[in-house]
Formats: sequence, structure tokens, C-alpha cells
Amino acid sequence: MNIIGKVTVLPRLPQALSRLDELAYNLYWAWTPKAQELYETLDADNWERFHHNPVQTLLETPAARLEALSQDGDYLARYHAVLADFDAYMQKGHFGTGDVWAAHHASDMKPVAYFSMEYGFHESLPIYSGGLGVLAGDHCKSASDLGLPFTAVGMLFHQGYFRQLFNKDGWQEEAYDELDLTSLPVRPALTKNGDTARVNVEIAGRNIQMQVWSLLIGRIQVLLLDSNVPENSEDDRKLTARLYSGNQELRIQQYVLLGVGGIRALRALDIPAEVYHMNEGHAALMGLERVREYVASGLDFRTALEATASSTLFTTHTPVAAGNDAFAYEQMDRYIGEWPARLATSRDELYALARHDQLWDGRKVPAFSMTVFALNMSRMANGVSELHGEVSRSMWNFLYEGADPEEVPIGHVTNGAHNLTFLAQQFRDLYSTVLPGDWIERIEDQTMWQGINNIPDAQLSATQHELKEEMISFVRRNLQQQLRRTGASAADVAQAGELLSADALTIGFARRFATYKRATLLFRDRKRLSAIVNNPERPVQFIFAGKAHPADNPGKAFIQEIYKISRDPEFLGKVVIVENYDMEVARHLVQGVDIWLNNPRRPLEASGTSGMKASFNGAPNFSILDGWWREGYDGTNGWAIGEEREYTDLNIQDDADSFSMYQTLEDVIVPLYYGKDAHGQNHGWLGTVRRTIITVSPKYAMQRQVIDYVQKYYLPLARRSQHIDSNNFEKARNVAAWKTWVRQQWPHVQLAATAQLPTTVQPGEKVSVSAHLNPAGIQEGELKVEAVLKRGEQTIHVPLQPQGQGNYQAEIPLADSGLYSVGVRVTPQLADLSNPLELGLIKWA
Repeated sequence: MNIIGKVTVLPRLPQALSRLDELAYNLYWAWTPKAQELYETLDADNWERFHHNPVQTLLETPAARLEALSQDGDYLARYHAVLADFDAYMQKGHFGTGDVWAAHHASDMKPVAYFSMEYGFHESLPIYSGGLGVLAGDHCKSASDLGLPFTAVGMLFHQGYFRQLFNKDGWQEEAYDELDLTSLPVRPALTKNGDTARVNVEIAGRNIQMQVWSLLIGRIQVLLLDSNVPENSEDDRKLTARLYSGNQELRIQQYVLLGVGGIRALRALDIPAEVYHMNEGHAALMGLERVREYVASGLDFRTALEATASSTLFTTHTPVAAGNDAFAYEQMDRYIGEWPARLATSRDELYALARHDQLWDGRKVPAFSMTVFALNMSRMANGVSELHGEVSRSMWNFLYEGADPEEVPIGHVTNGAHNLTFLAQQFRDLYSTVLPGDWIERIEDQTMWQGINNIPDAQLSATQHELKEEMISFVRRNLQQQLRRTGASAADVAQAGELLSADALTIGFARRFATYKRATLLFRDRKRLSAIVNNPERPVQFIFAGKAHPADNPGKAFIQEIYKISRDPEFLGKVVIVENYDMEVARHLVQGVDIWLNNPRRPLEASGTSGMKASFNGAPNFSILDGWWREGYDGTNGWAIGEEREYTDLNIQDDADSFSMYQTLEDVIVPLYYGKDAHGQNHGWLGTVRRTIITVSPKYAMQRQVIDYVQKYYLPLARRSQHIDSNNFEKARNVAAWKTWVRQQWPHVQLAATAQLPTTVQPGEKVSVSAHLNPAGIQEGELKVEAVLKRGEQTIHVPLQPQGQGNYQAEIPLADSGLYSVGVRVTPQLADLSNPLELGLIKWA
């Protein structure tokens, strides 16, 4: 039939269960298994069929069933216990009131607006592709837990990310399911007048309308933008259909909708924001709208730029080129060509803020880089692990010509994961027997976790075994479903129901199948691997899962290779690959495996978080020293693969890393896992499990990550913004005018230097360094002349003191022995800059 509209008929809940509806529309349940059990009890089959969606399960539950449960004493007891916990959580208060972390530790914090292209909150809301989205979802959950003044902004993709299917040859195929928004835990966002919030964004002469949806995550709200409304053309309705289309034209338009439309959604709903956080470059175009607002209020473009950037943080997530979008200027003209006029600036000046020259078709051409634009539209930036911070500083060093990589103003906050989302209820109950009563509220407290040492071996081992059995049952069902769909024989389907053993060492590998993650590295020497997995006394089994981007055929080939190996009689039941990797699959695997495997090509893993989630559940990591594991590994809580180094020859790197993997499995891991005492307990193995839980749970908790963001970025940015914006933007005007003057004069600045350097000196002796500067009209106090001494990896900066007439001089002690290189440089300096290299101007003598 032709559908002219839809209406959701909500069930009339019995009075005794009247709050099931309220709870269903707050994703507090997503990290509360006992809350989920309330909806599973309504109808277990529907609960599975609807991907654990409480709203849809509730909608499809007959009134008679609800009435029966309203008189079931056991159900009512569970219902009241969950609601009591929910009320206690909510009543601890929003920011500024109640007993939440922010009230005690960040009472002067200003409201934050967090922008991300994707969010992974739960499998029933598939608007995420992988780790970036799950990280964003976890960030929101911990912002709620900590009581931050925080609003998130994203897109409601009505076909989400794809559902992965393997055909009978093991090739990945993609299915896109239209989401029924009426059965999702989202509601229309309402303005203060009670109207449904709508925003419009102009793109290429078209006026695109978007509805704003509200999603509650505990104490905070997420705004989701949706262009699938009747007022738009069919093509424009599809702009929010799918996440991460390979179509560049579509992606640019999505970025405009997210950035510009997201700011307008905040304004339409009168939601305050004083600090803005861009989670990856997808959100960079928010800067356009924020600058436009300031220009509309009377500021010039450059002053508006300073005001905008002073309150903005940018987080970069990947060193891989494909993750840093760059578009031809002509493409950008089609979609933001009208913006220079709106911002009272020129195309050249606006696009210069995003310029990153690309080698396309053998020619070097200027391109509009979302990452470069984000860096220039913010005054603080960070990578997502210590090593990734180092890699990012090198990667974007060209923006600060003449600077050393370590000077580039990109810091780091190492990622975390939301413990309660991924921690099995069995472990939550077990931890509660040895940790303080309020442990859930201070997960980041490292000292507290020493209590894990008090868990008896038998209880710890039994909990892990129970969860492994649950995981194996889940994997078997998944494999059987896949085989039935592809027309496998009844014998093959039955055989899949017997695969895997809960008594065998089980190693998990699950992540995006980007080629740099080297999913097939394990199979580099199949003969050696076969001997490991087929040892009858000490068997090992591997479970794989992961999606490749629809346009990534090399990644799909990796999936197919593992699929075919899993069907090979030599590896049947020893290697399995599970289709449709999503948050449900991830949760089962991280809760059930014995070890988590990760072998990316160092240093391309910015952070990684899946291994953290496994460790929350007692699974040690076996990983390359890249991303978070480079910091997390301490020699007692897991194992390293390979050396802490990079390679120029990738084949040599693969050989070295795979050799290390096999050797560590054979000589260390397998013997440790199977070494049991006379009572059947393995104290050595369980000691590693405890160290895993104790070291990873607090240090890589999302609470710790969000606290780091508050202390390192949110609070300083709020203070900077207030300072720059004070007195009717006086500081912003001064900084903008000063930068314009300095950039104009910089080509004319001249610096010459000499150093009196004998061939050798004794430690502690001084050398004299002199310089002469022609400042080209720039004030002496606005230029910093300094000597830069390098000795090995050590760099020393020593200011030269003005002597008059443009002369500078310093006597520099050489404290340690070694070979020193000496240079002299000048940089612009102003007290109101966010960092010494904000202008990116350096001139060496």
C-alpha cells in the first residue's frame, strides 16, 4: 500500500509498571544489565529479534502479558530495585547540584557541546561503524556519570551503518535496513514553546530542513539531526540515510549538516555551550556557523575567528591518510561557495585555513583538509594516546615550518572505555564482594582496585568459565544462522553447533578490517599455527569478527581469507569468524575470551579500545606495542608482540611480528594457561588475570579519560574563552589585528647570528651566542629570539637577551658532555596566544 503516515500506539501500562516507558527512553539501561532483563522478561524472543531494544519490545508486548507481570511478585521486586537504582543515579543531580564528581572537582566548569559523526551507544541504535563511534558513546555515558554540563550532537542515520553478511564464499556483503524511528528510544526535541525543533541549512542553493531528535543518556542529552522529512527532496532526504558513504559529494554535505546544523540545533533549543569539542574532522565545519554568528553580531572575520577558536578543542583519531578527508577546492565551492561572503571574508582567506596540498594524478594541488581546518579553527588539539600524540605532531609538523615535532601544539588524552557497558554482570557482582560499596562511582581510583587480589581463585576461574560458555553458545548460534542463510547442509549446521570448547585457550580478535590492522598476520606460517591449535593436550582456538568498509576490497579479502581458513579441515573448530560485528558481538567476545589479540602495523593504531574492554573482564592483552597498549603494558598484565620500533620494510615487519607471536604463544602463554596445580587451579594464570583487571580497569576507564579532558582542555578553554571574549571581545580584536600585522611584516624580518664555539669545551663551560635582528617594525617585546641547542634527542631553548640596536646575546652553559648543534631563531610572541607557535611562524638565523 501507499503509506501516507505512521503513528505509534504506546501500550497502556498497568499502574504497577507505569515507569517501564520512562526507563525505555533513557539509555541508562544500556549499561545496566538488570534493567535490560526487565524487558527481556516481557518476551525473550522479541527481545532478541528487536536487537535488545526496550522500546520496540515494549510496543509489541500484549496487554495481557503486562497485566500478568504487574501481579508477579518476583518481577515487581526486580522492577522496583532497578527503578530505585535509576532514581538514585538521576537524583544525584545534574551539574552544580548533588553528589557527582563535577560538583566536587570542577564546580566552575562551563557547558560543553560535543560533536561527533557517529555514536555507538547500543546495538539497537546502529548509527556507528566502529571504535570512533563507540568511543563517542562512551564519552557521553561517562559525562553523565560524572555529572558534567554536556550536550552531544550527531546525526540520526535512518539506514545506519550496514548489516554485514557473508556469502557462501566468505565474501562480505552489505545490507541496509531502514530504521523505524517510532520504535527507537528517541523522541522529537522540543523547544521551550513546546514545538518540535527544526533547523534549516542552505547547501548549493537548496534549503534543507532537518528535524532534531532527543536521546537521553542518563543525565545528559544527545541531539540527532535528521533530513528525512517531507519538506525535502528525495535526494536531500537521503543525506542522513547512511553513515560513511564512499561518495565524496555526499560526505561534504553531511559535514555541512553536522557542523552548521548542529550549532543551529543548539541555538533552536536554547541549550548553552561555552566549550566546543570536535571529535574528529567530520565536525570541523561547525566553525563556519560559529564565525557567521559572530560576524552577524558585528565582529569582523578575523576577530570572529579568534573568538570561535578560543573555545574549541579538536581531537584527531587517526594517522591513516584515508581517515583525514581532503577535498578539491572545486568540490568545496559547490557546497560552501557562499560562505566566504557570509563570513565577510574572501575564498582565499577561508580556504587557506584548510589548505593541505595533495598529490593527485601526479600533480600537487591545494586541497581543503578537514583536519587542517579543524586544527586552525581550534586553540587546543589532542591525539588519543601518548604515541599517537607523537605521531600527530610529526604528521602535522608542516603547519609549523621550522618547528621540531615535539613543539607542535597537539597534546594527548589516552582513550578509555565505559567499564559498565562492557563489564559482565557476573563480574560486576563478583567485584562488589571485594571492592568498596561506591566502587562504581570512582572506577578511576587505582588504589581501590587492589581489592581484586582478595577474590578467591575458584570464584574468579568459575566466573570466567561461565562467561566463556555463554560466549561459545552465542558464537555457535551466529555460525548456524549464517550457514542456514547460505544454504549449507543440515550436517554442516549441526557441526557448527559443536564447534569450540570452553576448556581450550580461546583468543579473540575483533575490530574494523582495515588492512593496517593485519587481521591475517596470524596465518603467515600456517604450519606452525596448525601445530599450536591442534595440540591435543593444550589446544588453542581463535575467534575473529569485524567489518570492512563497503569500498575496502582489500579488507574484504582479509575477511574471506580467514573465512576459508575456518572451513579448512586443518583449522575447522580452531578458527572461526563471526559475521555482523556490532556492539552485541563485541560484548560477548570481550566478556568470554581468555586473551585479546591485537596486531596493527605500528604506529598506525592511534589507540584502540577493544582490548581495554576485554581486560575489564579479566582477559589479558597480547598486542603490538602501539596505541594504548604501549602505555598499558607493564610486563605483568599481558604480553607484547614484537619490538617497540618501526620498520621501513613491511615484509620484514610482518615476519618479525608473526615470529614473535608464535614464539610467545608456544613458550609463554600456552604453558602458563595450562599449568594447573593438584586442585585444578592455575595460580600463575589467574595472577596475570588479576594484574590485568587491577591495572587496566581504572587507568583505561572512560571516567579517567573524561576527567583528563575536563582538567587538560575543557576548564582551560573555558577560562581562555572568557578572557579573549571579555570587554566586548577586546582581546580577540587585539589578537586578530596583531596577527594581521605580524603576518604582513614577517617576510621582511631578518635574523643573523654567530656563536663562539671552540672545538671542545669541558662540561659546565659556557659558549657565547649573539644575534642581530631586523624586526621590520614589529615591537621588540613581541618577538622572542632564542638559541636552540640539540644534543642527541635532547633539545634546550635559551632566550637571548636584548642588548639594544637590534642585538641579542646569551652565555649558555653546556652542562653535559656530548656533541651539541646550535641554532638561533625568532618567533612572534604575545601573552594572549594559546601557545608559542599559534601563528606557525618561525625564522631561523
